[in-house]
Amino acid sequence: MEKLKAYGLSPQFEAQAVLYGGGVVGRVISQSKELYRVTTQDAELLAKVSGKFRYDAKRLSDFPAVGDFVMLDRSHDQNGNGIISHVLTRKSVFERKAAGQSSDAQVVAANIDIVFICSALNNDYNLRRLERYLSIAWSSGAVPVVVLTKSDLCGDADEKLAEVSDIAIGADVLLTSGLHLESLVQLRKYLKKGVTAAFIGSSGVGKSTLINALIGDDRLRTAEIRNDDKGRHTTTRRELILLPQGGIVIDTPGMREIGVDSADIAKAFADIDALAAQCRFRDCTHKSEPGCAVKAAIENGELDSQRLESYFKLKKEARYDGLNAKQIEKEKIDTMFAGFGGIKNAKKFVKEQQKRNY
Repeated sequence: MEKLKAYGLSPQFEAQAVLYGGGVVGRVISQSKELYRVTTQDAELLAKVSGKFRYDAKRLSDFPAVGDFVMLDRSHDQNGNGIISHVLTRKSVFERKAAGQSSDAQVVAANIDIVFICSALNNDYNLRRLERYLSIAWSSGAVPVVVLTKSDLCGDADEKLAEVSDIAIGADVLLTSGLHLESLVQLRKYLKKGVTAAFIGSSGVGKSTLINALIGDDRLRTAEIRNDDKGRHTTTRRELILLPQGGIVIDTPGMREIGVDSADIAKAFADIDALAAQCRFRDCTHKSEPGCAVKAAIENGELDSQRLESYFKLKKEARYDGLNAKQIEKEKIDTMFAGFGGIKNAKKFVKEQQKRNY
């Protein structure tokens, strides 16, 4: 099993595989529509899910994704495509909202150990977006590492590094350039044998450039961020790549829709939660209550007011994420009339007031 161990097969997955006697364990390394490329101990092969698997699947996220360990009916494709019967229990998962109005989630990468959150220090630099990525990355079960790219194009890189370090609580922050060898040395210390890392971030921020440098080959096509601050979509599908020096990386397309329904906001904003614990009132909204430690921190310069606004915004999005327009409207109305015990009680209150007026 040495080959699969290099691809991240751990005793945890080996123990699960034994439960499916007669099956072959493999790891999904890429996907194209309904076909999956899977590596086994013996070979790489194309595979598709079985009819029973498709029938039993309840959600889009039940289907295999890049990084998943799966059970197949064969170890090579000499007699045709393989058939996937099971997805082994994931130890971590990075998801985004599925396209359209569905509340379902799409798995971007599974069984990852590290999430490299890439942000360019030229046009892409945005602290609020990084807070969003961090809150979602923490919820994945993997460890987030912020990678600030294209530092050679930034005149105040050290200042921005300090700004990001202030909001990336509990996460390492790296300053890199795809042109410099020392940047790769920083990344390689995380990428040991069997460790899987996913690179995420907006299109054009340099994910593919860094991965190409780690591979030592221009395997992934790259493009610069456009002048209008919108990245070109250079990666069109997810792919798991085994690095020559050990470790595994997953390149992902730039994300247009990132849901926050499963975001770990408490961990990403641990500084605000720590301040909130010092507020006079337990249910303090940090708006206008007396004795609010959060507001006091803003007044004395300890906390950035924009960070608090980002905190409020993400909490609100998390409440509404995955709901359709009608459900969102109902949620807003219920929130609006929460003081009356709901809209029905509010209507009853209005009628009683009207009767009294007459």
